[in-house]
Amino acid sequence: MGALRRIALALVIIGALNWGLIAFFQFDLVASLFGGQDAFLSRVVYALVAIGGLICLGLLFKPDEDNETVTTRRRHSTPAMNAEFGEEPDFTKERKQSDKDKK
Repeated sequence: MGALRRIALALVIIGALNWGLIAFFQFDLVASLFGGQDAFLSRVVYALVAIGGLICLGLLFKPDEDNETVTTRRRHSTPAMNAEFGEEPDFTKERKQSDKDKK
């Protein structure tokens, strides 16, 4: 995510928190910080939040980077499963020997 999108996302979060304060407590934080809703600085903040929202609108249509499908698949040959690096004892001979000993 680029720096512009991060700034836009921060502005959208600020706007969302301000709207939450307005809805729940009837308190406009931006207006109280910058001199009322009609003040120039308040209008600049509102405009920046709106522009940030437009920039973040593209995030809705951007594919998720973690869940992208694989476009090329490679087939790997099956390794030789019968390759052994050590000798195994022959248990059949030992079993036959033990059977003879029992008799």
